[in-house]
Amino acid sequence: MWIMVAGPYRAAGGAADPAIRAANLKILNTAAVALHRAGHVPIIGVNMALPMIEAAGGSDAAYVEIMAPVSLALVDRCDACLRVGGPSVGADDEVRRFEAAGRPVYRALGDVPVEKSFSSS
Repeated sequence: MWIMVAGPYRAAGGAADPAIRAANLKILNTAAVALHRAGHVPIIGVNMALPMIEAAGGSDAAYVEIMAPVSLALVDRCDACLRVGGPSVGADDEVRRFEAAGRPVYRALGDVPVEKSFSSS
């Protein structure tokens, strides 16, 4: 399955603290590795949007223009969602979109079914 990993990136209020963002991104990426090892294709909206935001100048305006639209568009391409981390308006928007479409939302890695492993050869 293609599974979106949804969780906070910026802390409540759009924290500018790079350490908070890095810690949150590590949580998202660590979950993605676990999903990959379970035979899934993990998708993280932040990882798709951040290079675009940087290319657009890295401003708050670029963040607002790109982050949510890209992440929400990815929801429509994924089979399920894994919600990780703490409070996040954006992640909760993604979860609601999955639920509205009747697609699974997992709240723990242990709840995600293991797929048959795939190889790169």
